[in-house]
Amino acid sequence: MTSPSPAKCFLPRLEKLAMRPEPRRLTCEEQLRLAQGRLRHILDNYIKAEAEVFALEQGRFRVVIFGSARIQAHDIIYRSIYNIAHALAEHGIDIITGGGPGLMEAANSGITDVVERISRSYGLPIDLPFIEEPANKHLEIKSSHRRFTSRLDEFMRLSNAVVVAPGGIGTMLEMIYVWQLLQVGLTNDRPMILLGRETWGGLLSWMQEVLLPHDYIGLSDFRWIKLVDTEQEVIDLVLRAQQCFQEEMSAGAEPEEETDRIVTAEVMAYGTPPTEFTEEGGTVES
Repeated sequence: MTSPSPAKCFLPRLEKLAMRPEPRRLTCEEQLRLAQGRLRHILDNYIKAEAEVFALEQGRFRVVIFGSARIQAHDIIYRSIYNIAHALAEHGIDIITGGGPGLMEAANSGITDVVERISRSYGLPIDLPFIEEPANKHLEIKSSHRRFTSRLDEFMRLSNAVVVAPGGIGTMLEMIYVWQLLQVGLTNDRPMILLGRETWGGLLSWMQEVLLPHDYIGLSDFRWIKLVDTEQEVIDLVLRAQQCFQEEMSAGAEPEEETDRIVTAEVMAYGTPPTEFTEEGGTVES
């Protein structure tokens, strides 16, 4: 008795497979719902991880410094930012920058040049497809980003105060983003110190003359803003913020949101008055 050929053995299986209906293709709406579900899962995990990181970082006072990537080491403002970061690092304050060249490198190098320090040098570089902006070599903690939005959110998550040095469109984007988050209450209060009346004074005057009369903004929108001209003013304000922060943390009675509000109010009342507008027009700043 001869055995059937291999081809005949597989023939019934092939016939059964041919009879099976093709799997139904998902509609665009079904694909969208599946993608939305995956996105929600990713965001849920991100929020949980963010909360864990924040809990581990509690108790440290951090300042983010925004400023131009184009400023060279021979420029006077480069040295001022270096001096500011160096002085703050001597008091145990962590400094966060965009991690690139220019004033970002000035700030990060100002930290790492401090001997026997406890402060840390953070950098959040941005990966740009058509512009090469390598991270500077003075970063101890680095977190790269592909999107400006995620990078800006991490600046806010990490910082207790903001210093805005002279800069261009990127610096203005960072400043305005922070300002709007403060305005609409999507981040806790924090002082925002603008360094350089020559750079930022004109912007504030334009806001007063053009936006304020139309009620596009209100006087209360300036309650987080300090306009100063010297590196020592920046240092004094940030050190006052750190002192108030540590006092509130030691007391341990207030929630984080209230602590940030108290610290910001203290800084705004410290030294020169906060930037504000008078009925006659013009900014008040001694």
